[in-house]
Amino acid sequence: MPRSTPARLTVADHSRESAGLRYIYPVVSRRAGGVSIGVNLNTNNACNWRCIYCQVPDLTRGATPPVDLELLGRELRGFLHDVLQGDFLATRVPSDARHLNDIALSGNGEPTSAAEFEQVIDLIGEIRQQAGVPESVKTVLITNGSLMQREGVQRGVKKLAALNGEVWFKLDRATDAGMRAVNNTRIGMARVRGNLAAAAQLCPTRVQTCLFAIDGAGPDEVEREAYADFLRKCRAERIPLQGVLLYGLARQSFQPEAPRLSALSSELLETFAQRIRALGFPVSVTP
Repeated sequence: MPRSTPARLTVADHSRESAGLRYIYPVVSRRAGGVSIGVNLNTNNACNWRCIYCQVPDLTRGATPPVDLELLGRELRGFLHDVLQGDFLATRVPSDARHLNDIALSGNGEPTSAAEFEQVIDLIGEIRQQAGVPESVKTVLITNGSLMQREGVQRGVKKLAALNGEVWFKLDRATDAGMRAVNNTRIGMARVRGNLAAAAQLCPTRVQTCLFAIDGAGPDEVEREAYADFLRKCRAERIPLQGVLLYGLARQSFQPEAPRLSALSSELLETFAQRIRALGFPVSVTP
């Protein structure tokens, strides 16, 4: 199978070309704490949102192109063999991260926009079984959740749950204005909460939130309180969330707003995490 140069992976390198494949790419994930095998369905760099911190160059608005399921299957089988039976971990991964943590549908856009999304979940399940992937290895869907109302997406997410699956559901801001400013979407908070409820009822679901400064200022108190209120409403509506993944900027944005963005301190992230924990939600923090 095609191979990249033998450079070591780092948490700052999430290149989709690092393995020389179309759909499969490895990363050392800060949040996962090990190797994540990424599945990039958005090979055209298209997404239905445009988050201002997005690290995808030449990002465009749109959906995934048709997915070549046969090629995807070959690439995933081959790469899993390199990881589980080959020397990939020994030669490409830092010693403290030499374990396979998950297979993650993420990539260069919104993965649930693929017409073949449910078939992709079926394929991953089949290959996991054939390759002898340990049950402890998660299958993760990293999503903005905007298409969770689609029947095909819901069927796929329900099947994901059977693959030690988790949904990581994007919630960077909790006001309509905040989402327009950060995610360039007009989806609205009521629909966000409805889609989050749908995901959480089908598969274990965590909220994932990227916090950062714009023009030197982090989210103001209006945004912070709106976020807390959103979680209070989730608890009142008995949406079964597994917790919150709170993280900061670690890699360069390729969006026009990039010069305006900067990382928040670990202390500020932890202060916000404590506010969330006080509501009864587990929080992990990755600066």
